[in-house]
Amino acid sequence: MRKSLKGITIFMISAGLLLITAAIAVAAEASPDTIINNKAMMVVYSIIGAAIVMGLGTLGPGLGMGQATSGALGAVGRNPDAHGKIMLTMLVGLAMIESIAIYALVIALVIIYANPLLKFIGV
Repeated sequence: MRKSLKGITIFMISAGLLLITAAIAVAAEASPDTIINNKAMMVVYSIIGAAIVMGLGTLGPGLGMGQATSGALGAVGRNPDAHGKIMLTMLVGLAMIESIAIYALVIALVIIYANPLLKFIGV
């Protein structure tokens, strides 16, 4: 299981780097006009930034949800009578944790669609 997960991870990183390199190369050859070229590069960098935001912004909540679920299930295993209170508290906590990932999604969408930096390059 670990070996296949390592292979999948290496493949995904390699594919991501290949796509980033291709996107930058296509954007660099978009036009000899510097303003259009700068806009294309800014869009590419925005997409890369949004991908990083989503990747890192969901890594923490995902790990936190796993730890919270593990702790809640361990507590229910030790004290089955408190099942209702523990599950309710866990679900509220998971909703709060999930809101962090939603904030990361909002930031990524702002970076892609409402990029405030595009006005500085004359677009």
